[in-house]
Amino acid sequence: MPEKPIRNIDISDFKRNPYPDLKEMRASNPICFVPQVKATMICDRDSIYECEKNTNVFSSVQPEGLMTVLMGQNMMRKDGEDHLNERKTIFKSISPKTSRDHWREKFGTIADKIVNKIKFMKSGDLLTLYARELSAECLKLVTGLTNMTPVEMDRVSQGMIDGCSNYTGNKEIEEYCSNCTKSIDTHIDEMIDKIQTTSDFSLLSTMMEGNLSRSQISANIKLAISGGQNEPRDAIAGCIWAALNFGLKEQLLEKDNWEQLFNEYCRWMSPIGMSPREIAQDFVYKNVAFKKGDRVFLMFSSANRDEKVFSNSDEFYLERDCSKSIHFGAGPHYCAGASIASTMISLVALPKLFAAFPKLKLVDKERYEFDGWAFRGITSLECEW
Repeated sequence: MPEKPIRNIDISDFKRNPYPDLKEMRASNPICFVPQVKATMICDRDSIYECEKNTNVFSSVQPEGLMTVLMGQNMMRKDGEDHLNERKTIFKSISPKTSRDHWREKFGTIADKIVNKIKFMKSGDLLTLYARELSAECLKLVTGLTNMTPVEMDRVSQGMIDGCSNYTGNKEIEEYCSNCTKSIDTHIDEMIDKIQTTSDFSLLSTMMEGNLSRSQISANIKLAISGGQNEPRDAIAGCIWAALNFGLKEQLLEKDNWEQLFNEYCRWMSPIGMSPREIAQDFVYKNVAFKKGDRVFLMFSSANRDEKVFSNSDEFYLERDCSKSIHFGAGPHYCAGASIASTMISLVALPKLFAAFPKLKLVDKERYEFDGWAFRGITSLECEW
């Protein structure tokens, strides 16, 4: 069996914009080993969709993986019954029904307060003023860590995300991530006694009711924060930018199709760019040999621009059929927080902001940049309203 094709990348360029490299990978070798991250990238949509479901080979259990080492073994790093049992335990907190009937109103109240606070400013960076604050305040309620400030919620989330994508082994990033996880544990400890006497729909409350261990609670709260802050934050800001940059504001206000904006944005500029796996047993797939212990990256960002699935895939098209997009993953590890994210962004954050600021516009269309490949978002969002 031949060795995996090798694809070298400039990691700095890849971080600034991974899409040119990913396009070339799909065209030449959609399954290739990338020495700079010491992993095999799977880049075409159909292979990712198939392999992600084959957990006997493409395992989420990664004892030496960055997320497990830095944050503990959460349910995202488990398979089979271990994963399913923890997922079932938290379902009360994150189900579509709970998102719609419980969280939506609370998220709306938060959005209204932020809008009222910033509307007199006339201009500013909506990434920090709106997207970051809204996401963090909502996540405080969902996790149960209402004792954490929104600034600290954003700090610890970003610190963990940077740590989990630190494939070059930067020690400073690793140490900062450790500082962030310790902060979360401190906040959990402060809230446990209060939660025991006041049950609610929060993850902390639900996991305590489900008799999860302290280590399970800690690891899964960290998981919720790592994905529940930066990804909604970046998606809210990115969707605002897309609506304004592509001249879609009037169409969106008229048709109220914010969910379609959210889905197309997440296809086009995947906030979650990839998901790692570890090969559990020797395996051959599409004439490529995988060895037990190999590290594999399922490149969602590439899958969502696969030309074989999405015509003119590099173009942003509001009316596109996004049903085959896998921005929330696929199979048993489909994002548990998908309903909450969609509720927060499509039903609250976007319609409330654009209704409140009908004159909203970008300061300068040429000044906006995106960054990241494992996780990707806009770096600032200066607007006027």
